[in-house]
Amino acid sequence: MLASTASPREQRVAARPRARIAVYKSAWGTGGGALNIATVLAAIDDAIHDGVDVLSLSLTADDNSFGALHAVQKGITVVYAAGNNGPIPQTVANTAPWVITVAASKVDRSFPTMITLGNNQSIVGQSFYYLRKNSAQSTYKNLQYGAGCTPDALNGTDLKGKIVLCMSPFPPFPLQTEGPFAYFNSAYLKVLEGGGFGLIFAQYMTDTQELTATCEGIPCVLIDYNTFNQIITYISAGAASSAVAKIEPARSVTGKGIIAPKVAVFSSRGPSTQYDDIIKPDIAAPGANILAALGNSYQIMSGTSMAAPHVSGIIALLKVLHPNWSPAALKSAIVTTASVTNEHGMPILAEGLPRKIADPFDYGGGNIDPNKAADPGLIYDAIRETITTSFAALSRGLPRELRHPITISRTVTNVGEVDAIYHASIQSPLGVKIDVEPSVLVFNAARKVIKFEVKLSPMWKLQGDYTFGSLTWQNGQKIVRIPIAARMTTYDFYADVA
Repeated sequence: MLASTASPREQRVAARPRARIAVYKSAWGTGGGALNIATVLAAIDDAIHDGVDVLSLSLTADDNSFGALHAVQKGITVVYAAGNNGPIPQTVANTAPWVITVAASKVDRSFPTMITLGNNQSIVGQSFYYLRKNSAQSTYKNLQYGAGCTPDALNGTDLKGKIVLCMSPFPPFPLQTEGPFAYFNSAYLKVLEGGGFGLIFAQYMTDTQELTATCEGIPCVLIDYNTFNQIITYISAGAASSAVAKIEPARSVTGKGIIAPKVAVFSSRGPSTQYDDIIKPDIAAPGANILAALGNSYQIMSGTSMAAPHVSGIIALLKVLHPNWSPAALKSAIVTTASVTNEHGMPILAEGLPRKIADPFDYGGGNIDPNKAADPGLIYDAIRETITTSFAALSRGLPRELRHPITISRTVTNVGEVDAIYHASIQSPLGVKIDVEPSVLVFNAARKVIKFEVKLSPMWKLQGDYTFGSLTWQNGQKIVRIPIAARMTTYDFYADVA
């Protein structure tokens, strides 16, 4: 047997052609309408029987957690989509402690779309509008203001061949919607039915250009209210019948000039309603504006279903590097090395109403970093007999309801340099005091696994809300970070709906 002289990178590249993808059908009909627990469990059982290494499930189905547990017990890493019901809290799906639950983040790609008004004023929006084959070049079209573009607002209005300016309603809007941009699809359909040439839709500042991917037959452009007011000013300055506009095809801009990553607005948010002692989702990965194969063509698509396969692929590569690592170790590697800042050092943002700095209920450990995950330094591992409690530890799930001081034990395994010293760095959640013992971990050839204790103490007696912090082990080269969510309580219940 000859020893390989190839570099680790060359070995990884050589391993990829031997990877195989097996597809198991677990839903019938459109949109997963016929999805049920039995078919999902049957697909998982078939995959286990076939000896797969990673299960990637871009779906949401209740009560299939224990089917996934069976797979994990067989050494199979299970990756689930977190769901697309964000930015509403407590909407995250697939939250079993033993699976990897993936949120969707946006990448450094933008699609600026130029709108030119009849007075030569240029306005920039966002869209996926492009000229189809044999399409005519963009020309000026009559500009029609349609207010909310509801049936009442457009009653009797001639839209044929016009670009229609619509706007989402001002608050208060129905709480059950996902914000004002939930009205976009209705406006698009009204303009399309009326024979309109195009739609300019105003909404609050939220990065949601994926909405325009559903537009067929007409250009749809999203703008914010500041831009909307500029267009209204132009229309009001002259005769409404003479107002015209021209929409250019979108351009694709990538690179450092685009703030990324950001948690996508549609990505479901924690906390979990089924496993409230752990933080979910676990990790965020690219899932917005992803070029995907669709039938015999391609389409830009968005969803946590786009994000989960990114994580599955990274897990597969990590298994090439570390074939003996358990699903817990692999999960730990991606969670503890994830990034909470962008390449400019600014905190990762979460799209929503309003846009905010992301927290663990948005992205878990952070945005995935494959290169750092390949060499994490320390891992939080688990043995099969204590999989539920150990995976809760791995998922950074320190109990969050604090009424009295509590102490929690955790264990880390050194998978880096044999002789290593790690120091604890604590960022305590507001209102909580955290102590770690020991605060220094010394590893050597004889001491590869170390147990430590974390004590969380409420600083005042208060029925509080969630606050966030972190515990980081670092040795000058490696940073191993686990987020912490805490909630102080004085009663046996918690609700902030009253």
